[in-house]
Formats: sequence, structure tokens, C-alpha cells
Amino acid sequence: MQRVGVVGLGDMGSGLAKNLIDNGFDTLGIDLSEARMAAFAEMGGTPASNVGEVGRGAEAVYVMVMNGAQARSVILGEDGLVAHMPKGGAVILTATIKPSEARDLGAAMQGSELHLIDSPVSGGYAGAQSGTLTMMAAGDDGVLDRYDPVMRAVSRTIHRVGRDAGDGQVVKACLQSLIGAIFSATFEAAALAAKAGVKGETLYNVFSTSGAGCGVSNTALENIIDRRFEGTGSHIATMHKDLTITLDLAEELGVPMHMASAAMQLFHAGKSKYPDGDNWAVARVIEDIIGAELHR
Repeated sequence: MQRVGVVGLGDMGSGLAKNLIDNGFDTLGIDLSEARMAAFAEMGGTPASNVGEVGRGAEAVYVMVMNGAQARSVILGEDGLVAHMPKGGAVILTATIKPSEARDLGAAMQGSELHLIDSPVSGGYAGAQSGTLTMMAAGDDGVLDRYDPVMRAVSRTIHRVGRDAGDGQVVKACLQSLIGAIFSATFEAAALAAKAGVKGETLYNVFSTSGAGCGVSNTALENIIDRRFEGTGSHIATMHKDLTITLDLAEELGVPMHMASAAMQLFHAGKSKYPDGDNWAVARVIEDIIGAELHR
């Protein structure tokens, strides 16, 4: 297998493309942004004029778009992947969408002689760019075996979490409920420290070497104390969207989600006040309320 495609070349998709190219795959790509397409070409990718062109030229195509409607259009649209990919190929759905949307895609692809690997990812911008993403892959074992080299090019850890479309998205929804809660607790702790007059570096040193320290909280706190609220590759709209998916699944299953609900409201506030911000902009909302900021 030599030719792979990527639909969506943003913060995450550009990382997929970069690592596919670095691992020797001829990589076709498409994005609505001309700037992203130019950057893709500079890294050695082959820009395509439309999704159908990507499908015709690739045995496996990553779909890294923002939501379920976009994924459905890319995969099932008139000029979508199903209409153009060679039989036996695989669509690797790395976008985070509702489990029900992934199940519908899987059902719609039945009889197409194409495979759907439902594999949302975790690791953010840094993980995508460094090729160290964690993948939550659902699909037939034989299909996952066949496309393992393509997935290993972008991932350090691949978990096989199920066989059916939607299984990967369910696990991702559970993961995002935890990440959202950790983020929110970190934002509140940072605000408390700021109001109490604690230095940001002191708080970071203690948190990062304690039992509560982890990549999620460490990254959030570091961005807060260095006042980096935009351009870090973790746009607030993505986490806001992911938490809506988590709560939608919880509603479907009748599961109370107290922490995820609180996190959702904080991210909603952050997205409303700082729509161009990254996740850490939520901390600014709390800082605005208390009149104190946490600096290094």
C-alpha cells in the first residue's frame, strides 16, 4: 500500500499528512483553506481538487473533519469517497462525531465493498504533529491488520475497542468526559491561586509533581501561566463540540453526568466570550469574574 488520502488538513489533519509523508506514503489531501493546501504541498503532499479525486487515488483515506454532517458529506456525498474509492479500500474516520452518526455511516456503507474503520484519536495538536496519537479503533480484525501500517504512521498507541462503527466514538465520548472535567478543575484551581496571590510557576511545579499531575492538567496550567490563549492548536470549539457529544450519548443511555455537564457550561461560557480562543480561554472567564490573573 503506497497511496493514502487525508480529507481535512487543519491542526489535526495536517499532522496526519505530515507523518504519512514522513513514513513514505504518497499522500493526497484536500481542504477548503487555500493556505492549508499550500502548506500541505510544501511538506510534500499532493493537493487534490476535490474529495472524489482523493478517493480515486488512495487505498485508504483519513477523514478528519469537524462534525458528523461534514463526515457524511465527505463519505457518502455525490462526489464522496464511497462513489470513487477502489473496492476493498478503507475510510479511516478519525473525526470525533456522535456514535449514532458513525453507526449510520457504517450502515450506509454496507454493500459498498469499502471498509469503515471508526477510530477517533486523542493527543491533540502536539500528538498529531509528532505522530504519537492514541487511536480508539473499531473494525474487523482482518481490516485493522491490513491497515495497521497506515495507522502506525500517525499513532504511537492503537487500541482495538470494538468491531462495529460507533464503538470507537463511544470510547472517545467517555474519554472526553474525563478530560473536560480535568480541564475545568484545573481552570478553577488556577483562578483560586491567582486570587490568593500564588505564583503560577509555584502552582505548576507543585501540581506537575503531585499525584494530580498529568498531561492534560500540566498543559492547561502551563498555557494559562504563560498567557497563551490562542494559536496553541486546541481550539475551544472542538472541546465544546466533543462535550456535546458526550452529553448526547449520556442522554441516550440515561446516565447522569454531573461533572461533564458542569464542564460543558464552562466551555460554553468560554466559547461565547472568547470564540477565537483555545481551551485555556475558559480560565480567562473565571479570571474576569474574580479580577485576578495567574502569571508565571
